[in-house]
Amino acid sequence: MKQAIRALSVATTALWILIVLFSVTSIYSALKLGFGFERTEVSASDDVLTVSMSFFVDNVGFYDISNLNVTTDLNNHDGTLISNSTTLVPLISRGSRVERAHNISISMDDIVTGDLTDLLFQDSVLDIAMYVSLKYAHAIPLQLSFNTTIPWGAPLANLSIGEITTIDIDPAHLQKTVPISFENHSFFALNGTVRLELVDRDQSVGAGTVNISVPPMTPCSTQVEVVVRRNAAVPTKARIYFETAAFSFGPVVMPLG
Repeated sequence: MKQAIRALSVATTALWILIVLFSVTSIYSALKLGFGFERTEVSASDDVLTVSMSFFVDNVGFYDISNLNVTTDLNNHDGTLISNSTTLVPLISRGSRVERAHNISISMDDIVTGDLTDLLFQDSVLDIAMYVSLKYAHAIPLQLSFNTTIPWGAPLANLSIGEITTIDIDPAHLQKTVPISFENHSFFALNGTVRLELVDRDQSVGAGTVNISVPPMTPCSTQVEVVVRRNAAVPTKARIYFETAAFSFGPVVMPLG
C-alpha cells in the first residue's frame, strides 16, 4: 500500500513538473512570437478595389501555432460597414516563418447600392478594425486587436457644371454646350460615358452623351452637347448619369444658374 502511495506521489509530482515546464516554455515561446505587417499595396480591377496587406509570423518557439485567423472590418467614417475579410492559416510549425497577404476588397457596386454614395464625391478616411487570433501549442488561445486607417479618394470629386453656351443650329433648334468637370482621386480609371439631361420642372428639355477616359489621380474636363428646340423652356437643372466599367450611377441632380 505504501509503495502504491509512493508511486502515486511520484507520478503526481512528475505531472506537476510537466505542467509547470509546459506553462513556462509556452509563455516564453509565446513572448518570442514574431508577428507584423510589412507592406500595403492597392490595386484595382473593373469594379473592385483591393487593399493587400502583407504580414508575417515568425514561430521561433517550442510549439506549433494552429488556427491563425486574421479578420478585418472596413468601415466608413460614420461606422457603416463596407466589407469584411478573413485570412486563415491552419498550421505554422515551430521554427518556421510564414508570409501571407490579407486582402480587403471594396466593391463599387456595394458603394453605389448601399448607403455609401457620398464616397463617390468626397474624399474620406476609412477605418480598419483588425482582429488576430490563434492557438499556441494547440491549447493556449491568444488574441489581439488594433485599429488603423486608409485614405479614400473619391472618383467624382468636385463635380461641377460650368457656364452653358448656346449657338443656333437651324430655325427650330439650338445647341447648348454644357461643361462638366470633376477629379478622379481614386485608384482606378473611369472609362465609359457621361449622359447629361437638361430639365425644367421635371420635364426633359434635351439630352446628350460624351465618352470619358480618366486615369487614376487625374482631373477631367469635358463638354456635353445638347440639342433643344428653340421654343423649349429654359432648363433649371441637369441630371447627370455615369456609365463606367467601375460603376454606374445616376442621376446626380445639379441646379443651373
